Amino acid sequence: MSRRAFLAAPVALAACGPGEAAAPMPDGPVRPLKSLAPFPVGAACMTGQLSDPVWVRLVSEHVSQLTPEWEMKMEYILQEDGSLRFDAPDRIAWFARDFGMRLFGHALIWYAQDHPWFRALTGDRARFAAEYDRYIAAVAGRWRSQIVGWDVVNEPVTHEGHALRDCVWSQGLGGTGAYIIRAFEQARAAAPEAVLFLNDYDLENIPAKGATYLRLVERLLKAGAPVTGLGTQSHLDIDIPRGQAAAFIRELAQFGLPIHVAELDASLRTGDRLRDLRPRVQKIEQQSARVAELAEAFMALPRAQQFAFTFWGVRDTDSWLRRGSEDDGRDSPLLFDARGRANPMFHAVAGAFS
Repeated sequence: MSRRAFLAAPVALAACGPGEAAAPMPDGPVRPLKSLAPFPVGAACMTGQLSDPVWVRLVSEHVSQLTPEWEMKMEYILQEDGSLRFDAPDRIAWFARDFGMRLFGHALIWYAQDHPWFRALTGDRARFAAEYDRYIAAVAGRWRSQIVGWDVVNEPVTHEGHALRDCVWSQGLGGTGAYIIRAFEQARAAAPEAVLFLNDYDLENIPAKGATYLRLVERLLKAGAPVTGLGTQSHLDIDIPRGQAAAFIRELAQFGLPIHVAELDASLRTGDRLRDLRPRVQKIEQQSARVAELAEAFMALPRAQQFAFTFWGVRDTDSWLRRGSEDDGRDSPLLFDARGRANPMFHAVAGAFS
């Protein structure tokens, strides 16, 4: 059997009749993703997973770069009194070092981390700026010899995609451009060897948002901001038109900067569960097609622009999409199921990498 036929076979085995759930995936071995890709393959992690033997096995076999999912964010690090704690992100850094993996920093400045420490300083611009600089210097500088890149500013474009966000950072430093440029300047001073990323979501899913993000990149580069990498989270909507994800990656490539597919997952859920009566196998086929398209577009980039291809978790049960009271236990947005068996999404990615 050819490699392509071998990789495609498990997807076919998952098929079933209309309205039925896909059959369980076989337990057979699969080739490590990191051995198929000419660039780092990444995954998000939490400290609670570091002692999970199934998770550790999957990550050590398939992954060459780790991103702390939450414990390197301001919400965890910055305390009420302005002090900083690093116990959890240090554990992840040590794990990455011990397993010979790259470490990626996520994230320095994010609109959603509306911390009371900074909120209280919005009327005092000088002190706000000093604390802003102090935080970035301390966090980006802590792992400067290990971290290969940082999401310096995360999600600066509004959800609808037509404007930049008004947030505590723009209020404290006087304008959206001011806080973004200052963050990149401070990150460059603290971590001069790291690739510095502007990261956002729905860039492939919503063309208007992708266009706003591209204009922002152009504006920042013209202003001299040290933006040296471009991050697209790639929480893919499986119902976007064919070719849309690949088209955005090509537009992103025009700047010649390293590109990070930074948080890839692809939910089988849709916004209207009551009206979406498609059989599960059809959704899985759609998911596989969109994810494979994204992976093929990334493979087509010049090698110098292929920073890393990162999944926002490893197993379905690790996913942020499977947390909370509304989870029905059926979504399959990641590479492996709860038992560590390869999902159809894994084979779609492996086929594209091959």
